[in-house]
Amino acid sequence: MAWVKPFKGLRPPKDLVERVECRPYDVLSSEEARIEAGDNEMSLYHVIRPEIDFPEGTDEYASCVYEKGAENFAKFQRNGWLVEDAKPMYYIYAQTMNGRTQHGIVLGASVKDYMDGIIKKHELTRHEKEEDRMKHIRITDANIEPVFLAYPDNVALASLIDRYARREPEYDFVAPIDGFRHRFWLVDNEADIDAITKEFAAIPALYIADGHHRTAAAALVGQEKALAHGGTHPEAEYNYFMAVCFPASELTILDYNRVVKDLNGMTTEQFLKALEKNFTVEPKGKEIYHPSKLHNFSLYLDGQWYSLTAKPGTYDDNDPIGVLDVTAVSYTHLTLPTNREV
Repeated sequence: MAWVKPFKGLRPPKDLVERVECRPYDVLSSEEARIEAGDNEMSLYHVIRPEIDFPEGTDEYASCVYEKGAENFAKFQRNGWLVEDAKPMYYIYAQTMNGRTQHGIVLGASVKDYMDGIIKKHELTRHEKEEDRMKHIRITDANIEPVFLAYPDNVALASLIDRYARREPEYDFVAPIDGFRHRFWLVDNEADIDAITKEFAAIPALYIADGHHRTAAAALVGQEKALAHGGTHPEAEYNYFMAVCFPASELTILDYNRVVKDLNGMTTEQFLKALEKNFTVEPKGKEIYHPSKLHNFSLYLDGQWYSLTAKPGTYDDNDPIGVLDVTAVSYTHLTLPTNREV
C-alpha cells in the first residue's frame, strides 16, 4: 500500500510562472544556470543553484551558498513570487516532449514507504550527493523540486486525470530553453482528493524513475525531523516529500549515450573485430538505430550504425547489479596488438 497525501503547494502566480520556471538543478552546470538565469531575479535558479549569486568559481558546496539559497527562497515568498495555496490539494502536471505527453499527479509521498521499500529504487546513491541535497532541504525547510515516481496503470486515476486534462489549466506554457510544454491543474475538490488517496492506498508499490539522490535526501531529512519530534506526529509534513507520479504506460526511456573520443590506435575494422569478443555485432546502415531490448546497444561509427548484443557471461540476470547494461559495458576491455587497453 502506498501512502500519499495532499499538501499546500508553494507556487508562482499565474502571470509569473514563466519568469520563475527553470530546469532541474542536476541537468546543467553552474555556468549554464548562470547564463539561463541572466538578469532575471525571479528565476528559481537563485534558489536551487544559488552559487550563481556569487563570483564565478565559488564552491557550490560552501555553507554561504546554501545560506544564500535559503535567503533567496524567503525573498521569493516575501515578494509574492511563490505563494502558498490556501488548502492541501493534489496537482496534475503534464509535460509534452518531442510530441509525446505524459500526465503525472503531484503529491506528498511517504518517507516510511521509502524506508520500508514500498517506494522501490533501481540505483545506488553516493553519500556526498545525498548530503548536498540534505543540506539544501534542511536550510530551506522545503522540497523545492519533486522526485519522479512511476506507478502501475490504474483505471480510476487515468479517468480522473483525463477529466482534469480537458479543463483549462492553471499554467500552460512552452519553456524557451528546450521547447517542452508544461501544463498544470489544481485538484482541490474534496471527493477527487479522497479518490486519489484511496487509489494509491491500493497500489502495492511505487518506483523511482528519476531522482534517487533527491528521494534519499528528502527521506533522510524527514526521518531526522521525525526523530527530533519523538515520532509522535505521523501526519506531519516532514513525514512526506514532494513527488510527481506518472503511470508506467506513459513513461519514455531516454537514451543514455557515451562518447568515445578515439579508438586508441585501432582502425574501424580492428575495433569492430575486438567488440566481437563480448558482443554480437550487426551492421544497421545509416538510419538511427535504437537499442531494442535488454543487453542490446547501438553504436555509431564512421557514419554507420551497429547493433551490439552482449554475449552471455558479460552480465548476470540473477544479480540486481549484474543484470544492468552498464555492467556489460564495464566488463568489456578491448586489447590491441600492442597490449594497450580501451
